[in-house]
Amino acid sequence: MLKEQLDKIMRPKSIAVIGASTKPKTIGSEMMQRLRDYKFQGEIYPINPKADQIEGFKAYPSVLDVPSDIDFAVLIIPKQFVLETLAQCNEKGIKGICIISAGFKETGAEGVELELELAATLKKYGMRCVGPNCLGLINTSDDVRLDATFAEELPVKGDIAFVSQSGALGGGILNILRDLNVGFAQFVSVGNQADINAETMMEYWENDDDVKQILLYMESIANPDNFRKLASRITKKKPVIALKAGRSAAGASAASSHTGSLAGADKAADALLKQSGVIREFGLKGLFDTAKVFSNCPIPKGNRVAIITNSGGPGIMATDAICEYGLEMAQISDKTRETLLSFLPAAASVKNPIDMIASAGIEHYSRTLETVIADENVDMIMLIYLPFMGLKDIDVAKAVMDIKKAHPAKPVLGVFMTKSEFFTTISDMDVNMPFFMYAEEAADGLLRLDQQRQWMQRETGKIPCFDVDKKKAEKIIQQSVKEGRDQLTTLESIDVLEAYGIRACKYGLATTKEQAVSVANSIDYPVVMKMSSKTTSHKTDVGGVVVNIQSAEKLAEEYDALMIRLEKAGCIEGLEGVIIQEMVKGSREMVCGIATDPQYGPMMMFGLGGVFIEVLKDVIFRMAPLTDIDASEMIKSVKSYKLLEGARGTKPAQIEQIQETLLRLSQLVSDFKFIDELDINPLLISEKTGEGIAVDGRIKVRMAEAKEALGCSCGCGCGCCE
Repeated sequence: MLKEQLDKIMRPKSIAVIGASTKPKTIGSEMMQRLRDYKFQGEIYPINPKADQIEGFKAYPSVLDVPSDIDFAVLIIPKQFVLETLAQCNEKGIKGICIISAGFKETGAEGVELELELAATLKKYGMRCVGPNCLGLINTSDDVRLDATFAEELPVKGDIAFVSQSGALGGGILNILRDLNVGFAQFVSVGNQADINAETMMEYWENDDDVKQILLYMESIANPDNFRKLASRITKKKPVIALKAGRSAAGASAASSHTGSLAGADKAADALLKQSGVIREFGLKGLFDTAKVFSNCPIPKGNRVAIITNSGGPGIMATDAICEYGLEMAQISDKTRETLLSFLPAAASVKNPIDMIASAGIEHYSRTLETVIADENVDMIMLIYLPFMGLKDIDVAKAVMDIKKAHPAKPVLGVFMTKSEFFTTISDMDVNMPFFMYAEEAADGLLRLDQQRQWMQRETGKIPCFDVDKKKAEKIIQQSVKEGRDQLTTLESIDVLEAYGIRACKYGLATTKEQAVSVANSIDYPVVMKMSSKTTSHKTDVGGVVVNIQSAEKLAEEYDALMIRLEKAGCIEGLEGVIIQEMVKGSREMVCGIATDPQYGPMMMFGLGGVFIEVLKDVIFRMAPLTDIDASEMIKSVKSYKLLEGARGTKPAQIEQIQETLLRLSQLVSDFKFIDELDINPLLISEKTGEGIAVDGRIKVRMAEAKEALGCSCGCGCGCCE
C-alpha cells in the first residue's frame, strides 16, 4: 500500500507543476528547467493561467484543463491558494503532492492552524504529500530521472537515499555531491512533515534495490516508538546513518533526581538511535565520509584490519587509531608473509602494519594489496600512500582500484596523504573504494563498517515479563497521589521496588525509638537508620542517614540525635518515621534509574553510583522497554564494569541478577507510564553474595497523568483532585 502511494511521488509517469513560471530566477522557473535538463522520463504539464508555453512545454490554466491523467503535482503557489488547489487536484484524481510553498507552522499560530487544516484535507482526499515548506525531491533512476527541486546543481547518481528536515541544508548538499564523491539514488526534503516524514521514507526505501543505504538529517523524531520499530528492522538489511541536530540538554538542570539531572534530550535521542541500529554522526563531514565508505565497501566478515603503507610513521598512527577503536590488528599468515618477502625490498616489514618502505612502486602496491586481500586472517584493509620517488598519486589509485575491482569481497580504504588536487581528480572518476587524507578518517570508516557488521549479527533480544505484585505497587502509588504527593517516600519507593521483585535490604518502618530497636533486633546488627519523609527528598543533606549501628544501645542514642537534627533543620513535618535496614557490606556502589524525556519517553540508566555519580558520570542510557540484550549491553558498556567482574580480589557481581533488576525496572515503568523519575542509588554490590541490592529508592510521578491512570480524579473531596 505504502509503495503504491509513494510511487506516485517518487516514480510518477506525469507531473503537473502548479505555479510554473516564465520569470527567470523564480522557483517556478527553476523547477521547470531542472525537470527539463535532468530529462524527466514522463510527461510534464506546467500550470500557469497567463502562459501558453514554459520551457518548451505546453502550459495549462489549471490541472483540470490537462487532457491526460496526472500522477504527481508540485505546488509553488502562495499559501492562501493551496487548499483550493488541492481540491482541484482531488477532482483530477492526483494522489501524489509536493508543496514547496512556505507560510505554514514555521510562521506561528496562524500558520499552525493552516497546516492542521492542510493535513486534514490531505487525509480527506487520500493524498500523500511531501512538505509544505520544502526543497522538493529527486529520483536518479534511469527510468525516472526526476529532479523536482530548485537546487543549483543537477543531482549525481548513486546508491544513497537521503531525507532532510532542512531544505536549505539539503540544497547545499546537492550542490556539492560531486565534491563529496557520493551520489544519491533518491532525495526527499520533508519540510514541515504535514504528512510524509523520515519514517515514511525509511519504510518506502526498506526494500528498494536502488537504495543501498539511508541517510537522515533530523532535528526531531516525531514518533520515537515507531522510529525504533522501523529502524530496528531496516538496519538489519542496510545501513542507516543519521545526523541528529539539537544536542542541548534543555531542562536537565531542573530535574530533581540523579537520573533526571544526568539525562537530557540528546541522551534520549542517542539511546534511541543506538537501540535502533542507526549509526550516528555529529557533523556533515562524518555523515558523508561514512556514506562514502558504505557506498564503496561491503560489510566485512570480522574486525581484523591489515595496514599497508610506504611510510612507518603513518602506519604507526593508523595502528593506534585501529586499536583505540577496539578493532583488531590482523595476524598476517606465514604464507602471506612469505609471498610478500619474495618481491618486497629486504628492508620492508611484512608484519602488520606492512611497511613496503618509501621506494615502493606501483607494482609493489598492486602485488601487496592482492596478496593481503587473499589472506583469510584479514577482514579489512587500510592502504596508505605518501608521495615518494616521483610516484604519482593518481597512478597508484588507479592501480589499487584495479586490484579492488578484481577482489570486491573485502573492504579496502585508501589514505592518500597528498595534494588536494588528487581528491578533485578522484571526484570526477568512477571509484570503487573510498579515499581519505588522513588515517584517522579511514579508521572511522572501518569502525562504522564493523558497527554495522555487529548490529546485523546481533540477536534481536526479548522483553521478558516477570511475575510481580502490580496491585500492591499500584495501591502504594495511588495513596501518594491521593495525598497530593508526586514524590513517594523512601519507604513507599522501596515497597514498590520489592513488589516488582527487586532485591532490597531487609527493612522495617519505625515511628518510635522502641519500635526502631525492635525492628533492628529482628533484622540483626549492624543496621542502617534513615529517615522517610513526605517532604524531604535527599536524606543525606540533612543528616538523615546513620550507618553501621552495632547495638540496640547505640541505635537508641542515634535515634535521639537524628530527631534533634531533623527538628533543627525543620524536617519533622512530613516525617513518617525511620527505616531500619540491614547493613550490606560492599564497596561497589552502582545506580539504576528511570528518567522520562518529554518527547522520547522513559529512559533507563545504569552505571557507577554513590555520592559521586554526578561528578564521574560513568552511566549509560537506553530507552524503555529494554530487551535482555539491551540490559546486558548496558551493564557491559560502562567503564566500571571491570569492578563488577571482580577487580582487586573482590567477589564478582551477579551480572545476570543485575540485568534482571534493570529488566524489572523496565517492566515497572511500562506498567506505570506516569513514573517520571526513579533512582536506586546505591545499588550496592554485596561482598558476600555478589548481589546487586537496592539500599535506597526514590520514585516521582507526573501527577496529572497518574491521577487519570489511577482513577484519582474523582471530585470526591478527598484531596486527590486538588
